[in-house]
Amino acid sequence: MVGTVKKVGENRYRESFGRYYEDFQVGDIYEHRPSRTITETDNTWFTLLTMNTHPMHFDAEYAKHSEFGRCIVCSPLTVAIMVGMSVTDVSQKAIANLGWKEIKLTYPLFAGDTLTAESEVLDKRESKSRPNAGLVTVSTRGFNQDGKLVCEFDRTMLIAKRGFETEDKAGY
Repeated sequence: MVGTVKKVGENRYRESFGRYYEDFQVGDIYEHRPSRTITETDNTWFTLLTMNTHPMHFDAEYAKHSEFGRCIVCSPLTVAIMVGMSVTDVSQKAIANLGWKEIKLTYPLFAGDTLTAESEVLDKRESKSRPNAGLVTVSTRGFNQDGKLVCEFDRTMLIAKRGFETEDKAGY
């Protein structure tokens, strides 16, 4: 499961992360840790990298006159951090992300807020075309430090079955 150690030689061990398809159970909830405090720099860099020109994300004077009174975190950054936070628990053994749907941004996130996330397993099924994998769908929810839901989305991944993971073939 998550954070296991595998013996790879005499007095030699390698850390392994993630869940195989067989490890997922519908209804299980994984709390992703560590949390992440979002900084103004994170938000500014992300808007620059993605060429997002909306001043609500980087122009304090402009944002001061908005309903929020300050800059808000760029919503794709919130989604990206939540996905990153969930990797060890839900997609470390993924062969591919198959899609996201129902992305909902329910409350603004601001620089200085601390984001936590959790994922609930909604569905799993054997792959019809790949006997070495199965499809797993999770609902991931992100909360600020006050417990307010800021974002949620569903994600489906193709997850390797035990014995078919890439890491063993790559020597990881």
